[in-house]
Amino acid sequence: MRSRYKIVKNSNLYFITSTIVGWLPVFTEKIFCDIIVNSLTYCRQKKGLRLFAYVVMDTHIHLLVSSEAVSGIIRDFKSYTAREIIRIAKENQRKRLLKQFEFYKKGHKATSEYQVWQEGFHPQVVAQEDVFRQKVAYIHCNPVRRGLVEDAGHWVYSSAGNYLYGKGCIEIDQIEL
Repeated sequence: MRSRYKIVKNSNLYFITSTIVGWLPVFTEKIFCDIIVNSLTYCRQKKGLRLFAYVVMDTHIHLLVSSEAVSGIIRDFKSYTAREIIRIAKENQRKRLLKQFEFYKKGHKATSEYQVWQEGFHPQVVAQEDVFRQKVAYIHCNPVRRGLVEDAGHWVYSSAGNYLYGKGCIEIDQIEL
């Protein structure tokens, strides 16, 4: 990982941010958002990812997660979702988007034609209850701050609905505080 952020202990709770290269607005369409939803659901059900909060914005995602294998799960998640985003872009003749993924590809990525995600995922340990609550509020208020909705619970691709109404597009894990 090429950042100052590192996974220290896998059982920790982490606030994670992953961003699309060039801050391209990929998640403005349901078809691309559903790739994230389906992949996070799979990671929860099959890979042991515990998901406590999430938001999918147009250019990035925020997650509050834990697992015994956080780095590996997030690596696999990003790899799989990148392949799926590229596949869908090719199927739907999104030539401009593919050109942008090609343009932003890092030079050392010799085996791939495109790059979808920026490198790394900036994990930050969340070790205290007040920090957990602050991160959940930050995640849920992201669409409100951007002016996309007036109420955090109205953003479909967020766990705010899970917290406010008991349901969302992804089942989340409960944490004892």
